[in-house]
Amino acid sequence: MQRIALFGFTERSGAVASAEYAATRLLREGAAVIVDAPLAAAFSADVARQCECVPAEQFERQADVVISFGGDGTLLAAARLLMGSDMPIMGVNVGRLGFLAEFPQSAIDQAIVDVVRGTYRIVDRTTLEVSVGAHRAFALNDVLVERSASSKMIAVRSFVNEHHVADYRADGVIVTTPTGSTAYSLAAGGPIIVPSANALCITPVSPHMLTLRPLIIPDDSEIRFDFAFEGTTANLVADGQKVTEVASGDVITIRRSEHLVKLIKRADSTYYDLLREKLLWSADPTSK
Repeated sequence: MQRIALFGFTERSGAVASAEYAATRLLREGAAVIVDAPLAAAFSADVARQCECVPAEQFERQADVVISFGGDGTLLAAARLLMGSDMPIMGVNVGRLGFLAEFPQSAIDQAIVDVVRGTYRIVDRTTLEVSVGAHRAFALNDVLVERSASSKMIAVRSFVNEHHVADYRADGVIVTTPTGSTAYSLAAGGPIIVPSANALCITPVSPHMLTLRPLIIPDDSEIRFDFAFEGTTANLVADGQKVTEVASGDVITIRRSEHLVKLIKRADSTYYDLLREKLLWSADPTSK
């Protein structure tokens, strides 16, 4: 019997409704459904009774697959929760773009059949490990050093494998994985990187020098940021979650993590299909 865990953004009614519908369908298909307490409380009493309720932190020991209901942020939250496990994650998009959570609500019935039958493909995605002092965090998309609300800009001296690369004076600096290259880095002018590429990208955010551009480096490189602007502070952020505040004298180290995140993808689509569908890649504005 397949054991499917459901992880949802309970503050969005559409996500709860989709998760509850999926639960009823999975139960009819003979699967065991696992949910955490917040999602169980949002379900109807009848559906909740038929589900196993366990803390989300135990999903990796209790389930075969996790399905997230929300947007890309919900899938990133599930990825953080399952970091270090081999648990495949399927994302059902109840948000707007849904680049990571690529399964639309309209296709949820087929997605459930695919999960139960195992007719899907799994892709491994690179993650980052960032550390500063006693703080450590992991990220599937990106790590960001950004100016805090009280400061004007940051000054960061960057090194790759101990080689001095550049001094960034900017609103922020992003280190992105290929997965995160279509997120904040893209909005800041960075390139799209195919997920199978063994690369990372350092992308400045609103640099105060015209000569600074995104830089692609091998993903086995170690990146070091020396934060060296007296009297200012910055925020260290991993996948949109603040890790800590950094100040002058702090040293931030970023490297490829040993952990991979396993994402479930449709068996009949490719990354390039996703680019065309979600980002309107190569769309002809003159066509009708």
